[in-house]
Amino acid sequence: MDTVAVEEPLEIRLDGRPLSVTMRTPGDDFDLVHGFLATEGIAGSLESVRTLRYCAGTDDEGQQTYNVIDVALSEGVVVPELSLERNFYTTSSCGVCGKASIDAIRTLSPYDVASDPTVVSTEVLWSLPERLREQQKVFNSTGGLHAAGLFTPAGELLCLREDVGRHNAVDKVIGWAVREDKLPLASCVLLVSGRASFELTQKALMAGIPILAAVSAPSSLAVDLAAEGGLTLVGFLRGETMNVYAGGQRIRAT
Repeated sequence: MDTVAVEEPLEIRLDGRPLSVTMRTPGDDFDLVHGFLATEGIAGSLESVRTLRYCAGTDDEGQQTYNVIDVALSEGVVVPELSLERNFYTTSSCGVCGKASIDAIRTLSPYDVASDPTVVSTEVLWSLPERLREQQKVFNSTGGLHAAGLFTPAGELLCLREDVGRHNAVDKVIGWAVREDKLPLASCVLLVSGRASFELTQKALMAGIPILAAVSAPSSLAVDLAAEGGLTLVGFLRGETMNVYAGGQRIRAT
C-alpha cells in the first residue's frame, strides 16, 4: 500500500465567468485563490474582494467536490478582460502556460522591491531547506508535493504551504499574506523546494518579497526578471553551498 498526493482541478470564476482552471492539491483553497488574484494583478488586497465562495458541485456519489470557487470583486475594482488573459487551463507544473500572449506575462509589481534593504546571512540561508523539509507533513507521507515557505531574515518560519504545483504552493503562501493583511512581504525570504522559474520570480515580485531562494536551478528568464526587478535570487541552496544570481548585496557571508 502507498499514499499518493491528491490532484484535482480547481476552477476560479469572477462573477460567474471562468477565469482559470488549475490542477492543485485540495486544501487552503481560499489562500490559493487570493494569491492567484494578487500575483495576476487582479486583486492585491483583502478589501478588493467582496465575496469568495465555493459553488455547488457534487461527484457521482453525491459528495460536495469543492472544485469551483466564485469571486466577486469589490465595487470599483476593475475586472480584467477575461478572454484576453488566459486559455482557462493550467497544469500543476505550469503557472503561465495559459497566458494568451508573452506581453501579458510581465505583470507590473505595485511594490518597489529594489529599494528593500533586507540582508540575510549565509548561515541562515543554509539552514532554511532543512527547516522547510521538517514541516512538510504531506510530503512525508507521499513524497510527491512541492513546498513554499516564507521566513524572516532570522530564519523564523511564518507560513508554509504544500501543493502538487510549485506555483500553487507559492500562491497559497501569498494568499495567506493577503488574508492576514501582510502585503507587501518586505523583509521576507521565500524558499521553494524545486527550481526557480520565471513565474515564481514574478509572483515574489508581485508580493513585494525581496529574496527568493530555491534548492534547485533557476531559469534564464528568472535570472533576467530578478535583476530587472531588484530581487535577490538564490539557487542550488544545499548544505553549505549556494549560487547567487541577482541581488547579491542582500547576502551577508558568515
